[in-house]
Amino acid sequence: MDNYQIADAFALLAKIMDIHGENSFKTKTYANAAFQIEKLPMQLADMDAASIAAQKGIGAATAQKIAELLQTGSLSVLNEYIAKTPAGVIEMLSIKGLGPKKINTVWKEMGIETIGELEYACNENRLTLYKGFGEKTQNNVADAIRFYLNQQGWFLYQQAEEIAQQFLQLLQTQLPTHNTVITGSLRRQMETVDSIDLLTTAAASDVIQLLQPLDALILTEELPNGLYYQISNGPQLFIHTTTADTWGHTLFTTTGPDVFCNSIITSHTTTNFATEEALFAAAQQPYVLPAFRDLPLDAVHASANFISSELIQPQDIRGIIHSHSVWSDGSNSIREMAEAARAKGLEYLVISDHSKSAGYANGLNEERILQQHAEIDLLNKQLAPFKIFKSIECDILNDGSLDYSDAVLSSFDLVIASVHSNLKMTEEKAMQRLLTAIAHPAVTILGHMTGRLLLSRAGYPVNYDAIIEACANHHVCIELNAHPRRLDIDWRWIPAAVNKGILISINPDAHAVEGFADTRYGVLAAQKGMLRKQQNLSSFSLQAFEDFLQQNKAAKALAS
Repeated sequence: MDNYQIADAFALLAKIMDIHGENSFKTKTYANAAFQIEKLPMQLADMDAASIAAQKGIGAATAQKIAELLQTGSLSVLNEYIAKTPAGVIEMLSIKGLGPKKINTVWKEMGIETIGELEYACNENRLTLYKGFGEKTQNNVADAIRFYLNQQGWFLYQQAEEIAQQFLQLLQTQLPTHNTVITGSLRRQMETVDSIDLLTTAAASDVIQLLQPLDALILTEELPNGLYYQISNGPQLFIHTTTADTWGHTLFTTTGPDVFCNSIITSHTTTNFATEEALFAAAQQPYVLPAFRDLPLDAVHASANFISSELIQPQDIRGIIHSHSVWSDGSNSIREMAEAARAKGLEYLVISDHSKSAGYANGLNEERILQQHAEIDLLNKQLAPFKIFKSIECDILNDGSLDYSDAVLSSFDLVIASVHSNLKMTEEKAMQRLLTAIAHPAVTILGHMTGRLLLSRAGYPVNYDAIIEACANHHVCIELNAHPRRLDIDWRWIPAAVNKGILISINPDAHAVEGFADTRYGVLAAQKGMLRKQQNLSSFSLQAFEDFLQQNKAAKALAS
């Protein structure tokens, strides 16, 4: 059991205890333990009992419960609370805007025990009858329920790919004479998926025999063209079977999506294509990369002119832009972050800790900025030719202004401006904040444009066209936040931004050296937006990056 699983257990315990109205001191103790455990740089499983108890925010009593989790995989006190709480009430914790206190009201005072009942109560306008539930809150809860229900059974690309690779390796290793590949929405690099699809030339009987011993799999249906499994606590697994002479046709149709497939094969009834390329040739259509097949059909067919070798690749990332250190809410020192980046063959690192309004993230005040800059200057002398750039992820405040004076902002090599507070905005309010910030001459990059969290938060509403136009006018790059739960800007808007001459910046938003690897997920999303490496800021060499920063400041000065 890793730290994240342990932290999740304590966080859930604190929330369920809050639902039951338990002593707030106890619930805060467990909530704080969850917060501290998630930040630990080492695994609790690798520590002895005394060391665990000595960690900040843990103590002896919590350490005993951690030991129980590590030894048994469960927590008896949590199990007791779960047993006396309706499952639907616990599920309400997944609804954005419903905290434990409100859930207590829903359950104890309204007598509602399922999300379905709660949605119905919203439709009946019954929530407004209770303290803490005005009309606005009721509408927000109803919207959040609809969003939650629409997302059930969906998984992040990162989550599904990790599982898919395990099954792919198993089939390839144990059935080596057969061809097996990933297909479906994972092959198309969709940011979220509802199933894992594999295609194999192995016989269904051989696959069943191979997978039968796995407790985590349940065979739900066997069809002439494949097997349907349910993965315990995971997505559905579809293993499509085919033969070598129909491989190309089956790979094509299982990759999808249906709209694209139907546009290619409507006039061709044969399935005897050993390769996808042969199928496209028979349809007298140029080959389309799987990543492009979700684009609108006119854009898909226009992609035939796209030279695939120009498509950005993970190895094209030359520097890490947008990273957090222990100066704010990161897990590693600046030196550790820089040395890790250098060890990966990267040329530069942009340290962009949180600004002062982000008190929850230990944001930097003006005095600490000076101290951090002195440290960076020293490290740059020691680590040259590798270079660390001075940056900040500056909060966009409620009125669209930035978190520091112009004098302080001018001390940074570049500024990433992001919204972190008051996310429940109308489009009018969101646009006012964003457009005001974009127009500020200190802003180099607009961070995670919509604030979305895939499968959990839709993000505030924005007018993409207006933001793209403003970024083009004010020489502001747009971040593609590569964290697999963000991937924001949405890849569907990358072509529009690039067509306006805007640079995309694939940034990992790394809070630890391990976060550097997230750039890969950003690259995969960018590929769907047909991004070339020269259109991505973090693909610039060190010299090109320095030249860009100088030219960008000059262009902004001229425009103002």
